[in-house]
Amino acid sequence: MSPSPEVAEVEAVWRLEAAKLVASAARITHDLGVAEDLAQDALVAALEQWPLSGVPRRPGAWLMTVVRRRAIDHVRREITRRSALAEVAQLSASREAAAADLDDLVDAPIEDSLLRLVFVCCHPVLGPDARVALTLRLLGGLTTHEIARAFLVADATIGQRVSRAKRTLSESGVPFEVPDAAQRADRLASVLEVVYLIFNEGYAATAGDDWMRPALLEEALRLGRMLATLAPDEAEVHGLVALMEIQASRQRARTDADGNPVLLLAQDRRRWDRLLIRRGLEALERAQRLGGGVFTLQAAIAACHARAMTPEETDWEGMARLYAELAAVAPSPVVEVNRAVAVSHAYGAEAGLRVLEPLCADARLASYHLLPSVRGELLATAGRYEEARAELERAASLTENASDRAVLAAKIRDLPA
Repeated sequence: MSPSPEVAEVEAVWRLEAAKLVASAARITHDLGVAEDLAQDALVAALEQWPLSGVPRRPGAWLMTVVRRRAIDHVRREITRRSALAEVAQLSASREAAAADLDDLVDAPIEDSLLRLVFVCCHPVLGPDARVALTLRLLGGLTTHEIARAFLVADATIGQRVSRAKRTLSESGVPFEVPDAAQRADRLASVLEVVYLIFNEGYAATAGDDWMRPALLEEALRLGRMLATLAPDEAEVHGLVALMEIQASRQRARTDADGNPVLLLAQDRRRWDRLLIRRGLEALERAQRLGGGVFTLQAAIAACHARAMTPEETDWEGMARLYAELAAVAPSPVVEVNRAVAVSHAYGAEAGLRVLEPLCADARLASYHLLPSVRGELLATAGRYEEARAELERAASLTENASDRAVLAAKIRDLPA
């Protein structure tokens, strides 16, 4: 049974507003666990009231009002319980901050509650995996399952990481603030990884019926641009911004008039956003001047596509070399899958298949649908159609995204008998 229009509206608004709700509550309560609970309470209130009273004209503002009121009530109860007069001043400051319109803070990154939330979730008191998982959960609004697929680990593993991380932050009394310049450098790498994983979930949704989740994509872009303002001399910040700008430039061309997915090499490049490409290439130049790193290499790979007006004009050999550099500094089975594609275009399908061969025994990729998907395409290009069919069918069975399954089904239908 399909949900009512009001329930569907609640779910849609929640996806857009969850991070802001948690950030606002955390700014008042200084407790991420409590903040997430309060945001969830607001969601429950909407599910109870909107089907009866109708969806408010400004649903996001309605949820924010509920969250702020409950957060202030929570602090008041804590003050009463602890009888700590010193906390009265903190409550007053929190109320003043809560009254501010979050949208007005976009131009002041230091004051942006969402940015504060990123840095708190990436505090060094947490391990790297916990930082990333917690930020994706609270800032990106991703489910435990979606995060688990991004990490290629079990759902239970991510659930435990998130729970332990929130408990650790609470017990350690981590302040809800953007770190100073000295601390910021140490926590920046983890923040960049988090922002890019959010972007990836927006660019290519891991589950559900949507091919993309534009709200997440735009949020990651916004956070990346804010980080570039905060840390203008950090090469990898500009490298990440370059990568996201260039990839986001393809958004309009990634679906046809009926909303069906269109893969990269079949896209109408006239629909690519040239402004985003120009911004991305400018950010790439800055990153390369400052030294660059993993994100800068990935941006350089994306630029090979952006600079080519047709697929045939792509510098595939240059791209294969860049992937080899990337594999050397940041070895990863996912990088190897992508390197195989570039190698196949530069040197033939069999060369690409040789890159993939060692990955077939990698247990981490047992449920990663892109490995059999890419292998199936290369096998088809090499004329090995029955093997290609088996791989593409396996890929279709592994993906949890409806659009991905439709793409794979079309590839299977197009195979010669």
